[in-house]
Amino acid sequence: MPAQEKVVISMCSWVRILTLGWVLSSGVAFAEVTQFVTEDAAVERVLELADQRLAVMPAVAAVKWQTHAPIYDPPRENAVIQRAQDLGTPMGLVSDPVKRLFELQVRLAREVQGALHEEWKAHGYSYSEPVTTLAALRPRLDGLTIDVLQAIYLAAPALQSDEFEAHYTALAQHALHSAGWNDQNRHDFLDVLHSVRKTSVPALQRIASSGLLRVGTTGDYAPFSLEANGSLSGSDIELAQKLAEQLHARPVFIHTSWASMLDDLGRGAFDLSMGGVSVTPARQAQGAFSIPYVAGGKTILARCTDSRKFQGGLASVDRPKVRVIVNPGGTNEQYVRSNVHHARIVVYPDNRAIFDEIAAGRADVMITDDVEAELQARHHPGLCRTFSGTLTHADKAILMPRDPDFVKAVNEWLTPAIAAGEPAQLLKSYLER
Repeated sequence: MPAQEKVVISMCSWVRILTLGWVLSSGVAFAEVTQFVTEDAAVERVLELADQRLAVMPAVAAVKWQTHAPIYDPPRENAVIQRAQDLGTPMGLVSDPVKRLFELQVRLAREVQGALHEEWKAHGYSYSEPVTTLAALRPRLDGLTIDVLQAIYLAAPALQSDEFEAHYTALAQHALHSAGWNDQNRHDFLDVLHSVRKTSVPALQRIASSGLLRVGTTGDYAPFSLEANGSLSGSDIELAQKLAEQLHARPVFIHTSWASMLDDLGRGAFDLSMGGVSVTPARQAQGAFSIPYVAGGKTILARCTDSRKFQGGLASVDRPKVRVIVNPGGTNEQYVRSNVHHARIVVYPDNRAIFDEIAAGRADVMITDDVEAELQARHHPGLCRTFSGTLTHADKAILMPRDPDFVKAVNEWLTPAIAAGEPAQLLKSYLER
């Protein structure tokens, strides 16, 4: 897991989001509260947008009825499908599934319009809303094209799951409810969504085309990244928001874990990872790092009543009957398993509550980053940092794919931010809360 280090200057002597409170700008909607985007919420957003598109069709049918325009309009339909492909390609969305998805939406739109015209022929025109023009309706439909593509881009990891259709059939029944949907075309829609694939394109191109910066973070590592009561906060959450602004994108936070972070990076689940990520050889072997913006090392946290026992560094900890607690998958566990041979190692899954285990006497010591030790000692009056120095040295940086242009762009933003002391100030502010 993390490694809580001092800021580079020296810190010892840093959907359902896609669900409620949507704010639409250019494309995907975002909640005002900073939250994780879950896979379920991302898929639900795709379905909701598809339903919204079909719900516009009665208005289109009414215009065509009043103006005697044909329902079947090949030039317009082909333009819609081609535009979707053109917009999806720089996002890394493979063209053919996008084409089939929008062909299906166009067909369903045509069927809804045709059914209404047949009904009006038989029983008289009965559309009760004001009739506008196709020119007035088309910007809304064009906007939904962008929205759908952005939502698909975010949902792509879930769409590719082997269990996708089985998992989301019930949700589709609920979300795809406008006139024109039935069990068969819901199945068809899920089937074509499942065929969506991504291809490799440069990160800056994807971010610019989608308008989104996907940030992987664990949400369990204060003061860098912490999820509490459904909301994300922390110095690295704010830094990610500032980076997204620099890249003219909106930040979208994707949950990862210390154990799965490298796999998630490799499968393209996010564009970069922030949240107190330590630079380690294993991570450097599979990804690229920005310049470091925080530095520090491992230290010892224990109950204040046991301070004298653990003042002597690692040797004072690595003794029989001492219970050393670790969170799984990160640098804390790696350090303990490499260096602790006599004490008992206790693995605890939730780093947010791990310190309560020490306070309650169910563990004795945690070896963690100095920043985290300082913060948790403030939050838990019974806990103290027992070792004044650090057992290791490590840097914290932004983890990214091996994409030189992307790394360069991030470093060009980060360099003046560090020079201005921005990461240090943010970290200090969260430490003092």
